[in-house]
Amino acid sequence: MAENITLKWGTVKGWGGLTDQSQEIMGRFFGEGVPLSCMTDHPDEDRKSILCELIDQLDGEIYNDWWGKTMDKDEAKKYVLEYGQ
Repeated sequence: MAENITLKWGTVKGWGGLTDQSQEIMGRFFGEGVPLSCMTDHPDEDRKSILCELIDQLDGEIYNDWWGKTMDKDEAKKYVLEYGQ
């Protein structure tokens, strides 16, 4: 299974097939716990930076569940960094 992440509300909604490196980054992203809903997750600048790190090294699909489309890495990072502004 290839790596994949799903984004919504400017954060991670789901993931699958993560490599050990991606799992380590995801662990740092959710270091203070996983919210019950991605809608209630409001990443600060540090967590957004960690998510961009994950996006940069991810070898797989990045899907935006809000738009219903696959994004490239630059689109995904822009979405994460600018969401809610």
